[in-house]
This record gives sequence, structure tokens and C-alpha cells, in this order.
Amino acid sequence: MTAVDPRPLIGEPVSLDLLNTRWNVEGVRQDLLTDTDGLAVWLAANGLEGRFTADATTLRHTLAARDALASLVDRPGDPAATARVDAVLDHGRIRATLTTEGPGEEAEFTDPTWGPAWTAARDYLDLLRTAPDRIRACAHEACILHFFDTSRNGTRRWCSMAACGNRAKASRHYARTKDR
Repeated sequence: MTAVDPRPLIGEPVSLDLLNTRWNVEGVRQDLLTDTDGLAVWLAANGLEGRFTADATTLRHTLAARDALASLVDRPGDPAATARVDAVLDHGRIRATLTTEGPGEEAEFTDPTWGPAWTAARDYLDLLRTAPDRIRACAHEACILHFFDTSRNGTRRWCSMAACGNRAKASRHYARTKDR
């Protein structure tokens, strides 16, 4: 049985969900991926638990992908960050298939322990193809979470309006009333 996911933001695309395995609680950094139990929670949250094993090698590779993606999100277009993500992508490929339903694709890995890492890196490429300008970091200064803005007009600023958005509004309100 997998433990409950403690993260404040879940359900983002797998690449951003991997970045969101680190978050802040009252200024203290939290990290879901400190051990294989945390990896099992993350795999389950992304529907990957049946395909990949939460072992030490898979954890090490998944952490490498998280660090590579974080550096690329922080510095889009940076050649070193791009090379790090490319290095993760070197461990897998998409194979075209034909099924009874028609054409399909199947991921293949040089080593299955790279599967979750490769899957997250590949997902990031899909987000870049779809709408790179909608890959966002939360606007709250104390938040380190990321999200894919699916709002109609593309103006979402907060990882969660209930959490970070509300804190920002309360802070602005406090500043206005304090000056009176």
C-alpha cells in the first residue's frame, strides 16, 4: 500500500509534477524523493507504479532528471541545462507500433530504471511543443512550485489560488490597511 501524497500541488503534467516533489512549508524545504518510499508515492501519483520499481537506482535516475529539468526551467535555452535533459533522453526512445486499434507508440528504455526519468523529460518536450509560455513558476516569492497554465486566457499566476494566491492577497490587504 502506497503512502498518502503530502505535496500541496498534485496533478500537474508528469515533468512539472516531478519538479513539485520539492516544496516549502513555512520557509522549510520539503522533499518527497528522499527515499524509495517517496519515489513509490510519486510513481503512484503519476500512474507509473505498475510499470517501474521504486528502488535505489530508479530513485537516483529520477533525481538526476528532476535536477536537469529544474535547471532547464530556471534557465530556458541554457546549453548546459539542455545537455543535461538530453542526457536523460538518451536512455529511451519511442518505438512506432501497430495495434488492433491502429498506429501507436511505445516507450523503450536502455535500462528500465531510467523509465520514470525519461518519461518526465519526454513529457517536458511535449509541453514545450504545446505551449512553452504556459510553463510557469508560482508567483509567490516563498513558493517553488511549477504548473502548466491551462486557464482560458493564460494569466494564471499562482500554483493554487487557495494557498499562494490567497496569501498574496492577504499580504497586499494587510499592507494597505497598515498604511491607513
